[in-house]
Amino acid sequence: MFTGLVEEVGRVRRITRGPASAQIEIEARRVLEDLRVGDSVAVNGACLTVTRLGPGGFWADAMAETLRRTNLGELGPGDKVNLERALRLSDRLGGHLVTGHVDGVGKILRKEKEDVAWVLSIAAPPQVTPYLIEKGSVAVDGVSLTVVEVKGDVFKVSLIPHTAEHTTLGLKGPGDKVNLEADLIGKYVRRFLEVLQEKREGITWEFLKSHGFTDI
Repeated sequence: MFTGLVEEVGRVRRITRGPASAQIEIEARRVLEDLRVGDSVAVNGACLTVTRLGPGGFWADAMAETLRRTNLGELGPGDKVNLERALRLSDRLGGHLVTGHVDGVGKILRKEKEDVAWVLSIAAPPQVTPYLIEKGSVAVDGVSLTVVEVKGDVFKVSLIPHTAEHTTLGLKGPGDKVNLEADLIGKYVRRFLEVLQEKREGITWEFLKSHGFTDI
């Protein structure tokens, strides 16, 4: 589990590709402080397991499913990536609940300056659009952001100067692909309602009582 607050921007040193997978070597500093083999690190919002540690960097494997569902397959040596270590129970939850399970890849359509902020217009895939609501949360390349506006399959987010300077989003522009993860709570609520619809059940006081939501 992550918060969507990027700790540092790392750099891809090397990618070794297999038939359907890849091993990624990433140069980093801050996230290495207490990192161990087996720990989880969000790389552009995708949760990867650390397989090896070395001077100034770490290695992680990306399986076929990860490469299909994220933009990690397009990375090359020298590319910068957002990094965040897994959340500890004692940490502040400054962003929102992010699992590191990318739902789909979006595409930046526009990047416009609005006073001190950069506003990104992003086209989202069908897996993500049902969960996008104004003032809701979305993770873009692992960065926790607030949805400013939603029109069809396009949504807008606004980057404050700190976010633009300390994540890769400040370097990206029209045409670039970004990993998107919808809000976790929204996904569970939608699935819950789908099950009720499939069973032709409505939400009544008896339903809430039988499921422990009320004792009235």
